[in-house]
Amino acid sequence: MHHNTPLISTVVVGLVLAFVLGAIAQRIRISPLVGYLLAGVVMGPFTPGYVADQNIANELAEIGIILLMFGVGLHFSLKDLLSVRAIAVPGAVVQITAATVMGLGLGWTLGWSVGKGIMFGLALSTASTVVLLRALQERRLIETERGRIAVGWLIVEDIAMVLTLVLLPALAGLLNGEAADGMALSALAWPIALTLGKVVAFVAFMLVVGRRVIPWILHYVAHTGSRELFRLAVFAISLGVAFGAAILFDVSFALGAFFAGMILSESELSQRAANETLPLRDAFAVLFFVSVGMLVDPAIIVKEPLPLLATLFIILVGKSVAAFAIVRLFGHPNSTALTISASLAQIGEFSFILVSLGVSLSLMTERGRDLVLAGAIISIMLNPLFFALLDRILVDKKDAAVPAGEDMPAPREPVPVSTQTNHVVLVGHGRVGSVVSRALRAANTPLLVIEDNPGTIERLMEEGVEVITGNAAAPDMLQAANVGEARGLLVAIPDAFEGGQIVAKARAISPGLPIIARAHSEEEIAHLKFHGATSVIMGEMEIAKAMLAEIDDAAQAPGFSGAA
Repeated sequence: MHHNTPLISTVVVGLVLAFVLGAIAQRIRISPLVGYLLAGVVMGPFTPGYVADQNIANELAEIGIILLMFGVGLHFSLKDLLSVRAIAVPGAVVQITAATVMGLGLGWTLGWSVGKGIMFGLALSTASTVVLLRALQERRLIETERGRIAVGWLIVEDIAMVLTLVLLPALAGLLNGEAADGMALSALAWPIALTLGKVVAFVAFMLVVGRRVIPWILHYVAHTGSRELFRLAVFAISLGVAFGAAILFDVSFALGAFFAGMILSESELSQRAANETLPLRDAFAVLFFVSVGMLVDPAIIVKEPLPLLATLFIILVGKSVAAFAIVRLFGHPNSTALTISASLAQIGEFSFILVSLGVSLSLMTERGRDLVLAGAIISIMLNPLFFALLDRILVDKKDAAVPAGEDMPAPREPVPVSTQTNHVVLVGHGRVGSVVSRALRAANTPLLVIEDNPGTIERLMEEGVEVITGNAAAPDMLQAANVGEARGLLVAIPDAFEGGQIVAKARAISPGLPIIARAHSEEEIAHLKFHGATSVIMGEMEIAKAMLAEIDDAAQAPGFSGAA
């Protein structure tokens, strides 16, 4: 039996190289995404050594695109977008237009057609949501006004790119210059109208049928109690809707997957669905980035230094200056404008998808593709420097004399420190944590919850519960929860490895603190106790005890006659 098949070798080598280079990127404090792209470069035809099968990599990338877009839809928040629509919608539209015009200008100087220049500019106009969220989370800016504007801005960009992906096939002829006269232009109206009609039909179907059927399927599967079946149901819905959208409505996989995620995001099971699908989604997303990296010719740095510098100027400077001007024009302070500018100084996932589609439609040359991909890798590597510069500017501003009325925000939002004492700190408010929380509140026990799910946080705050947003294992989180003055710590998250980190940090702060954690196995119990847990509860063991107690009570009840 041959083990070295193209599929297996592409997947194995791709994931191993992505892990190694991603870990190195993480170690030097840049996005692991850079490592994944470089793994593709190493596997590609432009570098010596092993060369992966590009066709297989592209097929795997299609699944990666579907799952990426499903994730975008799953985390799409219409409420968050509407809260900042006054600045995010016009700002994103104007910024996309400005970047497209700049890309068109560069394309014109390189001798490309108008259509190819527009496609090139569009690929440079949209930033990576993955890179942005990581930078904002590190600085605890997600829940701030400037963080919400940045996220809302990228949501608008994502929606615009989804629409672009849908319309590009219909507009390909026009952008390629095939419609030269008025008759030809009028002839394009029918395919464009037909494409829009199919999209409208698909959207209507999803809103009328999908909104009812998809949540019903998930609720039914959830009630079976089978975790693997629930996980399979989520994947079947994401992939099945995307495939059905392409086959039945002739719309892109990306749009189908986005709507599947968006419909599912309305369900109360959306967070569980996101958590269950995350590992496989991440794996295929990595393979997508690897496949993109395989297209990059690193020699472009030597062959095309001036066009590459111009491309980077558009990404790093042109977009940022345009965003800064737009935000200031809408009356927001410099700190918000600088945050948005730093956020947009990179390009990512949608740029790669647009590049692939553009090449397939003859709307982008290989030279343009190489410039976009090289610009993406370099801009993602440099983006942390922009946020470091932002941090420095805001620190200097706070230290300087600031005019009255001007804001002085911290570069990183500080963790709010609790003033509670003799309280219970609860880490995690999922299925177990929510039951514990209700019981503690019913007993009027002072409670503080550490949670990172936005929906759960919002509900708890509405109910008057003190919440600290973030991961309890992160620095300063337990100090902010004032665990040194607490009566106890309850670690209710299901991940025992992360729970062990939390327990160890809490024990270092307060040697005598009662710490109770949860586990799923004897090994996890040993791990948590090794790190300092006072006691560990294994759910399966407690269920077994309860069942034995119930059957014992039933056997002693009057009228029980036992077996016939």
